[in-house]
Amino acid sequence: MAVRLLLVDDHDLVRQGLKALLEKQGFQVVCEASNGQEALRLAAKDKPDVAIMDISMPIMNGVDAAREMTKSSPRTKVILLTQHDEDQYEISTSLRLSVPE
Repeated sequence: MAVRLLLVDDHDLVRQGLKALLEKQGFQVVCEASNGQEALRLAAKDKPDVAIMDISMPIMNGVDAAREMTKSSPRTKVILLTQHDEDQYEISTSLRLSVPE
């Protein structure tokens, strides 16, 4: 059975490219979102195995969405991506999301 994915990025071209590459490798993209708020709604509805999410997005960024997704959809694993040099604090916060307190 293929791994079910949620792709989250505010750039359509990035989502299309990721989708094409991942589907060639046997992954199944079950839903796509352009912001964190939409990603949370789709994760609850479609229950993907993994969410691949950009950090920098409008409405709700990837860090906040990932933090909320680990609570609202705990079975969905989150991978955060960025193409920018992010603030070190934001990256550190992101990495701690999956570490239990």
